[in-house]
Amino acid sequence: MEIHIKNGTLVTAEHTFAADILIEEGKITRIENSGIPSTPGQKAIDASGMLIFPGGIDPHVHMHLPTPAGFSSDDFLTGSRAALFGGTTTLIDFVTPSRGEPLCTALEKRKAEADNCLTDYTFHLSPVEWRNTLPEEIKTCMEAGIPSFKVYMAYKTSIGLEDEDLRKVFQAVAEAGGMVTAHCESGDEIETLRNDFAKNGQTTPEYHPLSRPARLEAEAVEKAIGFAAEANCPFYIVHVSAAESLKFIRKAQQRGQKVFAESCPHYLLLDDSRYRGTFEQTAPFVLSPPLRKKADNHALWKALSDRTIQSMGTDHCPFMFEQKKNGLHDFRKIANGAGSVEHRLSLLYTYGVLQNKISLNRFVELTSTQPAKIFGLYPRKGALQPGSDADLVIWNPEKEQVISVDTHHMHCDTDIYEGFKTTGAPEYVIADGKIAVEKGAWTGHLIKGRFLKRKR
Repeated sequence: MEIHIKNGTLVTAEHTFAADILIEEGKITRIENSGIPSTPGQKAIDASGMLIFPGGIDPHVHMHLPTPAGFSSDDFLTGSRAALFGGTTTLIDFVTPSRGEPLCTALEKRKAEADNCLTDYTFHLSPVEWRNTLPEEIKTCMEAGIPSFKVYMAYKTSIGLEDEDLRKVFQAVAEAGGMVTAHCESGDEIETLRNDFAKNGQTTPEYHPLSRPARLEAEAVEKAIGFAAEANCPFYIVHVSAAESLKFIRKAQQRGQKVFAESCPHYLLLDDSRYRGTFEQTAPFVLSPPLRKKADNHALWKALSDRTIQSMGTDHCPFMFEQKKNGLHDFRKIANGAGSVEHRLSLLYTYGVLQNKISLNRFVELTSTQPAKIFGLYPRKGALQPGSDADLVIWNPEKEQVISVDTHHMHCDTDIYEGFKTTGAPEYVIADGKIAVEKGAWTGHLIKGRFLKRKR
């Protein structure tokens, strides 16, 4: 189907301008400031008063993630549908092998699990141990279109790596021409704190943030930046939550090291006061790294503005409240994570753009263009230009909503943004040249996501 979008205001990372867009066979084929004549058979959309963005790219989600409390409650079908409702058209999830499992075997299994994904998707691949075959496995995965590899500095009893193995992974990825991404928290110290609190009977959610203090994130960030420098490896730090971490990231960037940083809306808009209250009130906010202080919120907004942080993910990993209740008597057993893939654009627009903390162009850069560039998808994704995939959002800047578990589309019976008021929402969402959302209603019955092979 040809789609002709008329009278809209296009917003890219660099420019804002009035133009018409023509979409044919899943691609943007024309963008004309002077207008494009309509022809019979086209689907015409009048975007007067609307903004048009490239479709959002969420570089950090966990759909159908296995945990001791069961799978995260959104699978690829429900999670991608919620993403589309929020204006996100591409997801980057993770492949986490079992110990002893070849990386590419795990990749093929994960691709099968994502077969019902409605958005286009790709993965970061996680080495969970060091073995002598890993350098060749990394090269093979890169040839299969996966150039980014995530390591964990926490969770050492399951997926985390010791320092010497981290060094080896950085070196192997650098030699293959890829990028390392990392969950930066000092795992050994965290486990000691968690267990000490439990021994003292301090087991409520209030002790979750106390067991993962900001300094243990910052120390891990500093250490991992050092490993990346030793290996001369591009490095991306996921879900930065603490002001203390930013000073190490800035220093690395200022000396020319290829260090990129991501944060998430909850680290901008929520703080550790959410851990005070009943279990029912506090357990939904148990995620890692935990929510920090209001001062950290302010520091992260500044880092978005001054470009210390390059992209915004969600770390979308929702759980039903019944799964959270596994930790009713021990915060260490609370299912760890929360959902927000649907809310990322509306929250950042409302509390960033409309409050003059970031510009409209910076909003597009953070939510789409920079993730596309960093992870080898640009200009196929993250761009409004002829030849790019027809993934775009027609945004109603006046639409007011209140976030609620009663109306969100994520498969979860809690919402950490319950009651948040937003201004600005998708009017239309187009993915692969097909209309997924029209005037706020689902129309994407024919949409089928594709696995994306990425460039180095």
